[in-house]
Amino acid sequence: MVAAALELFDAQGFDQTSVDQIAQAAGISRSTFFRQFGGKDDVVFADHELLLDELRVFLAQGHSDPWSAVCEASVQVFTHFAADPELARRRYAVVRQVPALREREIVTVFRYERLFDEYLREALPGIDPLDAVGFAALVTAIHNHVLRQLLRGTKKVPVTVLRAALDDALRRFGVDGAATREPSADDVVVAVFPRTMPTAEMARRVRERLDG
Repeated sequence: MVAAALELFDAQGFDQTSVDQIAQAAGISRSTFFRQFGGKDDVVFADHELLLDELRVFLAQGHSDPWSAVCEASVQVFTHFAADPELARRRYAVVRQVPALREREIVTVFRYERLFDEYLREALPGIDPLDAVGFAALVTAIHNHVLRQLLRGTKKVPVTVLRAALDDALRRFGVDGAATREPSADDVVVAVFPRTMPTAEMARRVRERLDG
């Protein structure tokens, strides 16, 4: 149904396409359309609603490294759209042409950022809110930058491009896995962290080592 709707939007315009036309192209009834979608704009963003639900489940599973979990969630979103780049590009073209859809896209992007922010605050009690919102915004911005490379071009953009950029973000933020040295087994434990690492993450790693 989404593919049929986007094809019609792209061919004859969003405002010029009726729900009846979408339903007919998808081989469903008008009532079925409204049971699954509230309106035409909901069809355009249907994937995002499913993805947000999937990410909530993924993040709720519990992860030893919350920072990397946020990055992995971003990768999952990119992988979904990269699996069918032509459909993703058609959606992008339709959104660019309709101001109301562009505004909803901005809100949708913020929902991902807010999800990551709230997850970090819950997974890392005591984290500075600026660290949580800053990292969430950074990951979201990097994801959108790489995704736009896919949407605006004609070639595939491998997920490794996004992973490399996110790994760099982890290093810049001081929370990459290689940022710490192994503590000694003596009575005195010396832990070395990057100056940029958030206090909550330092505490988590020290506690993890001591408990181990």
